[in-house]
Amino acid sequence: MTFEHEFERELNLFRTETESGTQFFYAYLTLHAVAADDKSVVRAMNRTPLFWNTSLGAMQTATFIALGRVFDQQSPHNIDRVLRIAQDHPDIFSKASLAVRKQGTAGTAPEWLADYVATVYEPTPDDFRRLRYHVKKRRNIYESNYRDIRRKVFAHKEITEPTKVSALFQKTNIRELQKLFAFLGAFHEALWQMFFNGLKPLLQPLRYSVARIRDLPSPAARQRGVHERIVQYQSERECAG
Repeated sequence: MTFEHEFERELNLFRTETESGTQFFYAYLTLHAVAADDKSVVRAMNRTPLFWNTSLGAMQTATFIALGRVFDQQSPHNIDRVLRIAQDHPDIFSKASLAVRKQGTAGTAPEWLADYVATVYEPTPDDFRRLRYHVKKRRNIYESNYRDIRRKVFAHKEITEPTKVSALFQKTNIRELQKLFAFLGAFHEALWQMFFNGLKPLLQPLRYSVARIRDLPSPAARQRGVHERIVQYQSERECAG
C-alpha cells in the first residue's frame, strides 16, 4: 500500500469513527430536547419506557466508546495516526500528486487540470504544527474529562459505586462535548479538502448547539455535518409523529 492509499484509508476510518460518535451523541441530545419541549412526546415514550431507556443508554455508551477510539493513543486508528501519515509524507499533497488523483483513470489530462493545479496549496510544516496543536488541545480535554468514563465505566466497568460514577460525570459538560465533536468534523473536512481539492487545511467553524440547530435549521444544501442532519431529521420526525 502506498502512503497515499494509506492516508486515504485512515482518513476514511477517521471519518466513520467521528461520524458514528457524532450521530449517537446528537441523537441522544435531540431526543432529550424534543421530549423537554413537547409533553406529548414524553407521554408517548413513557408507554414503552424500556425501549427508550435502552436506546438512550446505547447511544450514551456508543458516544464514549467512539470518542475513545478517536483520541486514545492506544487505538490503532486514532486522530494522531491520520495526522502523522500526512505530516511524515507531505508529498502526497503536492501539485503533481493531486493532478494524478484528479486525472484518475483518464488516458489524457482534462483541459482544465493544468489551470486548476496551478492554484493548489501545498501544505507547509507550519500547517501540520498548527493542526497538531489543535489536536493536543482537544486530547487534553478528552483525557481530563472523558477518558475515565470511557475506560472505567463503559468499556471495562472498573468503577461501579454510584457516587464515584457520579463524580466522573460531574466533570463533563454538554457544550464542551458538542464543541469537541464539531472540532472532529472540521478536522476531517480540513484534511479531506487538502487531499482531494488542494486547499489550505483550515479548521472552519461548525454550528454545534442542538438548540441553535433546532431553532434555525439550515437548508439541506448548506448543512455542513452529520450532526445537523440528525438533529433536524429527528426533530422533524417527532413533530410529524
